[in-house]
Amino acid sequence: MNFSAILLLALGLAMDATAVAAARGLSVPAIRARHVLLVAGFFGGAQALMPVIGWLLGARIGPRVQAWDHWIAFVLLAFIGGKMLWEARGDDGDGDDGGEGETTVDPFALSSMFVLAIATSIDALAVGITLPMLNAPFAISVVTIGVVTALLSAAGLFAGRRFGAMLGKRLDLAGGVVLIGLGFKILLEHLATS
Repeated sequence: MNFSAILLLALGLAMDATAVAAARGLSVPAIRARHVLLVAGFFGGAQALMPVIGWLLGARIGPRVQAWDHWIAFVLLAFIGGKMLWEARGDDGDGDDGGEGETTVDPFALSSMFVLAIATSIDALAVGITLPMLNAPFAISVVTIGVVTALLSAAGLFAGRRFGAMLGKRLDLAGGVVLIGLGFKILLEHLATS
C-alpha cells in the first residue's frame, strides 16, 4: 500500500469527525484556541489510536467489531444528537438555574468530546485490523490518519462556525440534526454494503 492510498484512506476516515466538528462549531458564538486544540486532539488522537488498538486486537476479534461498528457509531451519535435537541428545546424560555449565560452546557466538555471521538473513530478500529493484510506501513498509516483527521476536524470547526452565524439562534437544533443524520448515514452505508 503506497502513501497516496494511505492518504485516501485517512481522508475517508476523517469525514465523519469533520462533520461532527462542524456541528460543534455551530454551537459556540466564537471559536477559541481551546476549541481547536480539543477538536484536533480528541478526533485526531482517537482516529490514530483506534487503528493501533485494531492492530493489537488482531483478526480474531475483527469480524465481530466490523459487524457491529456501524450500530455502535449510530447509537452514540444519535444519543449525543438527541441530547443536543433536548437541550435546544429548553433554550426558549427561562433557564433553570444560573440564568445569565445562554450556554449552560459546554459543547466542548471533555466527556462529550470523548464520546464523539470514539463514535467517529469506530471504523478506524476495523481499518487497523486490516492494515497488516494490506501490507501498509504501520507508523506512517497511523500518523497520517491522525494528522489528516486533526487538520480536517479543525477546518470543519471553522466551517461550522461560519455557517452557524447565518443560521441564527437554533444552533443546537442544527447540530443535533447533523449528528443524528450522520449516525443514520453511517448505519445505512454499512447496511447497504452488507
